[in-house]
Amino acid sequence: MKKLLVTMLLVAATAATAHAGLRVVGKGDAMRLDPSGFPPAMKANYEIMRVKCVKCHTLERTIVAIQTGVAPISGQPFDRNATKAYGIKMLRKPDSNMNKAEVKASVDLMNYLLSEAEK
Repeated sequence: MKKLLVTMLLVAATAATAHAGLRVVGKGDAMRLDPSGFPPAMKANYEIMRVKCVKCHTLERTIVAIQTGVAPISGQPFDRNATKAYGIKMLRKPDSNMNKAEVKASVDLMNYLLSEAEK
């Protein structure tokens, strides 16, 4: 029992610090990121994502995927390969209204956020 408790505490401590690089504001549908600590290029990319991606889903879906490493709807791993695949998917969706540059900016941002979440 003692060993289980120690293991659970270690897992909880690791989980609490694993995403220290991301600043999340709000909850649920109002969840967003605080981009104040982002490099200038990533701030611009965040604005694209904040405007374009929310036409189809909340930012919560993206933030949870980045925080957990799991896509909330599919349950598949959310990593750099997944961000590229989602980018291609968005280019193919007629309702996304995203061009190649906007998709690249969003993918670059998600990859940056994945790196920050690992810190």
